[in-house]
Amino acid sequence: MKLLTRDTDYAVRAICCMASKPGRAVTVAELTDDLKMPRPFLRKILQRLSKVGMVMSARGKEGGFRLAKDPYGMTLADFIEAFQGPFSINECIFKKKACPNTKRCVMKRKIDEIEDYVEAQLRSVSIGSILNKKA
Repeated sequence: MKLLTRDTDYAVRAICCMASKPGRAVTVAELTDDLKMPRPFLRKILQRLSKVGMVMSARGKEGGFRLAKDPYGMTLADFIEAFQGPFSINECIFKKKACPNTKRCVMKRKIDEIEDYVEAQLRSVSIGSILNKKA
């Protein structure tokens, strides 16, 4: 099981790179060089970040990408939701249908507790806190 997909990982890295250069727009070329990512892949990630309101883009000489939110207001859980959908460790599926035992399943209750704990931890880690730990 992967908690973070490659898209989510690259998106967090791109946002961290932008957040480490406050007050100015960061170009795709700059991000590509800094992060050593393929340009088309990065553009796809930036489009998604723009669509969910995490970055803003501007064209022209002073153009590029800027954060649309405060780095302390963006959590790892936000990125997982933007790129992977709602956070979930387990889907109770039985033969492609919802499992009929979800209400009385002891394992599901335990998995739900773990899921709640992991989600709370992911919501407690902001981009700002990641950057401060680097310093």
